[in-house]
Amino acid sequence: MVGVLIRMRLRLLSHSLRGAARVGGFAAGAVLGLVSAVITAGAIAAAEAAGGTGLTAASLLFLVWTLGWLVAPILAAGSDETLQPEHFALLPVGPRKLALGLIAAAAVGLAPVMTLLAFAGLLVPAASRGAGPLAVAGVGAVLQAALAIVASRVVVGWLGSAMRSRRGRDLGVLLASGVMLLIIPAQMLLGSIVPVLVGAGDSALGEVLRLLPSGWAPGAVRAASAGQWPLAMGLLAALLVVVGLLTLLWSELLRRRLTTPSTGSGSVAKRAGGGWLERILPATPINAVMIKEIRLWWRDNRRRVSLLPGLLLGLAMPLFIGFGNGPGNAALPFAALFAIWLSMLNCGNLYGLDGAALRHTLVAPEVQHAEVRGRQLAWLAFVAPVVAVAALVLPAVAGQAGVYPWVLGVTAAVLGAASGVVVLLSVFTPFPVPQQRSNPFTAAGQPGFATGLKQFAMSVLLVVAAIPVLAVLITGTVLGNDWLLWSSVPVGVLSGVVSAWACGRIAVHRLRTWGPELLGVVQP
Repeated sequence: MVGVLIRMRLRLLSHSLRGAARVGGFAAGAVLGLVSAVITAGAIAAAEAAGGTGLTAASLLFLVWTLGWLVAPILAAGSDETLQPEHFALLPVGPRKLALGLIAAAAVGLAPVMTLLAFAGLLVPAASRGAGPLAVAGVGAVLQAALAIVASRVVVGWLGSAMRSRRGRDLGVLLASGVMLLIIPAQMLLGSIVPVLVGAGDSALGEVLRLLPSGWAPGAVRAASAGQWPLAMGLLAALLVVVGLLTLLWSELLRRRLTTPSTGSGSVAKRAGGGWLERILPATPINAVMIKEIRLWWRDNRRRVSLLPGLLLGLAMPLFIGFGNGPGNAALPFAALFAIWLSMLNCGNLYGLDGAALRHTLVAPEVQHAEVRGRQLAWLAFVAPVVAVAALVLPAVAGQAGVYPWVLGVTAAVLGAASGVVVLLSVFTPFPVPQQRSNPFTAAGQPGFATGLKQFAMSVLLVVAAIPVLAVLITGTVLGNDWLLWSSVPVGVLSGVVSAWACGRIAVHRLRTWGPELLGVVQP
């Protein structure tokens, strides 16, 4: 079973590398991963050469890589499931056997290989300690990579298991958002603790890091080099046991995923007069699409996973940086811009979330204009209130009332432009998202490296929209003219409206001329 799944994974991988764009994206991702692995191994080697602290450096870097495997699916709102467990639900294969095969197949990929290469840096400090420690390092590197991969699967599987009901899905989204919000304060805390431990000596830092499972392989090498072979073998055995227990845990989560039906929020009574949005908004095609999209963003957990974590992280990033560097930090008043940018990138796959339902749009006559404009307004309905509050409150919190013209003007321009770019991303860089209502954190159709580069490149349009506002602000600052400074706010509103209109117009044309091809791309 393991060999069959590995061959299936390799075959799917080879089939996905068709076309210059996909091959180029895969190559670029491979280069980036290889550079990261080389930097990790190089840092371990440099620490070993400088003061014999290679094992301590390995423990720290292994912790970073392991945390990356745990957090990355939440940050990216998805994990790689090229082989989806649902495809094997009707086969006479037990959950443990299937879990073992899927984990082995998951190890055949770009990210696992680069992780193993990075962990192979443990061989550098072990080589100078003898053949025995070198052999221990080889086994330990493989086990550490397996620990990271299996732990990532368990985290994603547990989140999916918790989302079997509407309440559980909401809790899972909040949990994901909380994890993202904890990244920055954890980084600040780590930055405060590590210098203290380093000041206490390498032994103090190493002892703390080797208490964690991510430091057991370097600890085994250290014990082997000191002749403490029972301890070295015990640490390797402990790693193997943890990997085995995590595999069993994931097999149980997999069994629940394949056998437990997803429960909704219960029956919803239909109101005779429709919802409150229908009662207050005119009955137009654009409003109809907007109301439909607002309800989807509110009810679909996959959409909430795309919107909420990025929005909160965008606000929290400069917020924590600001409080960490004093209330006068320059980034704090502009937190709204970070939130707009991350929300735009995370939500820029509207038609990928629709999937095969896009065919209803394509067969309806002359609905492309309403489709695009309604989606723009729906995205603004969720993002604009949060951004407006942040733009109005944070400059005062930071004690920088003088930057209000800068914040309000640039935010207005960037917000309008982002509402246009989010639909541009949806029609120019789409990717499929499987209909897996039980777990929004497992999406086989990740954008890929090439598509990710295109998304970041299109973010430049936000800067273009802010150029007129910045020109007015700079001129007003140079001349010392307050009236000119505050005039940047209506200029920003005008620039945002024009940018939203222009980008939406391009998206409408793209949807009309490339609709069938778009459907072919986004169908899972």
